[in-house]
Amino acid sequence: MAAELNNRIRVYRAEHRMSQSELAQAIGVSRKTISTIEVGRFVPSTVIALKIARHFKVPVENIFSLSKFDLGV
Repeated sequence: MAAELNNRIRVYRAEHRMSQSELAQAIGVSRKTISTIEVGRFVPSTVIALKIARHFKVPVENIFSLSKFDLGV
């Protein structure tokens, strides 16, 4: 079973009354990138994840988490 990345981007955007386009522009990516990360179709690079966390001034772990993880043991 592979790791599944959950995120709370939509929650943080709502709390800050921010659109996907506004967040995308703030961190230098496309709106589609934000959209695909939010719905789980795209796993962001470390740089993008850190930029999102920095934008909201929270640790990256507040936005992204693993729901399942199998070490193959």
